[in-house]
Amino acid sequence: MTALSDKAQAFAQLHTAPEILRVVNIWDVVSATAVAALPETKALATAGHSIAATFGYEDGENIPLDVMLDMVGRIVAAVDVPVTADLDSGFGNPGETTRRAIGVGVVGANVEDRVKPLAEAIAAVEAVIAAGEAEGVPFVLNARTDVFLKGADRPLDDKVADAVERGRAFLAAGATSVFVPGLLDAETTRRLVEGLGERRLSVIGVPGALTAAEYEALGVARISYGPQTQRVALTALQDLAIDLYGDGVIPSSVRALN
Repeated sequence: MTALSDKAQAFAQLHTAPEILRVVNIWDVVSATAVAALPETKALATAGHSIAATFGYEDGENIPLDVMLDMVGRIVAAVDVPVTADLDSGFGNPGETTRRAIGVGVVGANVEDRVKPLAEAIAAVEAVIAAGEAEGVPFVLNARTDVFLKGADRPLDDKVADAVERGRAFLAAGATSVFVPGLLDAETTRRLVEGLGERRLSVIGVPGALTAAEYEALGVARISYGPQTQRVALTALQDLAIDLYGDGVIPSSVRALN
């Protein structure tokens, strides 16, 4: 087996461990190396929103794929832990985009359904998995469904039912886990885990969400943070700038992480 294949298998196993996989999202080499230096870091996830913002693009597939993959490749080369990439909805060709991501060293990805017709969404999952198989890498797909994000006004029962239906189909097509972004309370999370299975649900940590430990107790496989980590960093930078425009000085607690 190749080193990349071994890394992909190790990454997949983190999703079924009793402990929830905590993945801190990063967006460039310096953010990646700062987080990877921590002994608790088992894997890293790129945040598509954050990489796009770094280059001045709106979220989504507005950033050119070449630009995004160049940054992802630089991140992979800078760290030793597995890296999973945010591939949005596949940039028009989920299979080819996955092949190119594997080419820069990625072992997993988020690919979102944008609530497209289910058959189309399943086909995208199948294309991603097939690309991994063709490259000899057991690719770790965190298949995302946007039924909670795009269905704010729909009854909760309908959203849960749709997420479970789509999630089961994605798992059957080869996905490792099902990512359901949104502010999920304990009862909703319990229902999703019940419908998808233990250690199959992936969630996002947003303001007001449960703690990672609480999600772990409910049987969640993985938690990530999307653009929130970059927002925290930028908030700290802006707050520092406000202080420095006053009478502030650089705090003595600052660590030389670059």
